[in-house]
Amino acid sequence: MRSILGVAAALAAVAIAPSAYGAELKIPFERFKLQNGLRVILSPDPSVPVVAVYVIYDVGARSEEKGRSGFAHLFEHMMFQGSKNAPKGVHFKTVEANGGDLNGSTHADFTDYFETMPSNKLPVALWLESDRMRALAITDENLKNQKEAVKEERRLSFDNRPYATAIVDKFPTVVYRNWQNSHSLIGSFEDLNAATVEDVSKFFRTYYAPNNAVLVIAGDVIVPEAKKWIESYFADIPSQPRPKHPEMTEPAQTEPRWERYADKMAQVPGVIAAWPSPKRRSDDYYAMAMMDAVLTAGSSSRFALNLVKGKESAIQYEANIGWPFAGPADYKEPGVYATFLLHKPDVPAKKMVEQVEEEIANIQKEGVAANELNRVKAYLRSYRIRELQSPLARARYLGQYEVFDGDPNFINTELDRMMKVTSDEVREVSRKYIMPSKRSVLEIAPEPQKKEPK
Repeated sequence: MRSILGVAAALAAVAIAPSAYGAELKIPFERFKLQNGLRVILSPDPSVPVVAVYVIYDVGARSEEKGRSGFAHLFEHMMFQGSKNAPKGVHFKTVEANGGDLNGSTHADFTDYFETMPSNKLPVALWLESDRMRALAITDENLKNQKEAVKEERRLSFDNRPYATAIVDKFPTVVYRNWQNSHSLIGSFEDLNAATVEDVSKFFRTYYAPNNAVLVIAGDVIVPEAKKWIESYFADIPSQPRPKHPEMTEPAQTEPRWERYADKMAQVPGVIAAWPSPKRRSDDYYAMAMMDAVLTAGSSSRFALNLVKGKESAIQYEANIGWPFAGPADYKEPGVYATFLLHKPDVPAKKMVEQVEEEIANIQKEGVAANELNRVKAYLRSYRIRELQSPLARARYLGQYEVFDGDPNFINTELDRMMKVTSDEVREVSRKYIMPSKRSVLEIAPEPQKKEPK
């Protein structure tokens, strides 16, 4: 289980009241919108003098155009190359000099950036984010440098790491037929080389406007003061026409798919088995998330007990709705429920897939016993409450709920919905979605590099 329907906030700021399913979460937040369309969420917690500033843009790899793959990731790099009043290097130096840290990340359906700072340095983080939203430095020199940085990142983090290229580049082409969904998140060298300053400037104007973004501040924030700073720094950034997102619908899958990838970096074989997954927020979506938890959550899960310890065929595993580019919190359809298992070399890939399907078939036949379902629900609740320690995690999920659902209050209601999933719902969702005709498999076979003769 890679992540569990993300609910994150500072525990001290959460009121926990009794309910039929355990503690009920009450994470405080205030939500408003500036005239330029920037959506703002403030979630105060005075327990620790730390604040997280999180900006999420409604653009990811699936918004890219053909011939321009990798733009979302390239642009994430460009956002750290300086802006009108914070030249190259100043953003990093300023945050670190004020005792904070920062980063950004590119996803299939969004791109995000954050700073965590001592709470008295909140204006510094807001000024930095507003300056690059307003006037990013897009120059030939910066673009050339970041093209090379992205290429080097690909060489080090993907091409020279086991399983990474198979997962990022090959797996999407197996499970998807629409180019918007199937192309590589990191993009191709050819498309990167073809990118021009005008291309990047157009991408900035289209997607990095305030009305295509959400700003979240979580932690030790004084709301009236924060509102004044936000108004001062962000309100006069001009809005842009809202971008039209591409059509991402997938044709119905009617036959199983199986492809093989030879991985020169892998030491043991791996296999990815995936099936189309439900619409976000549907009853099936919650039931499938619970099915995944039964299979993979914790040392008492079925995969752990039966495949790792019992049959001793699997070495390790991970799975989720939206895997590998998303989890349930940031999942957006079309997507898949995917399981990725590393297995022992003497176990054929076909046998490993059969064992995965046997575990799911048991749920299809018998459902889930009450004591097992209760254990899984307790695990999910414990996992979430541990997540409540981080202001940054709270900010992330509030922002994601706003972007994907238009309702950050899911942070308070989603856990209760998960706790209501029944054994019958888990059984029925497994029957509805997990079937051989809808299965896609990528077999990852180790292929050690041949040593040159001396």
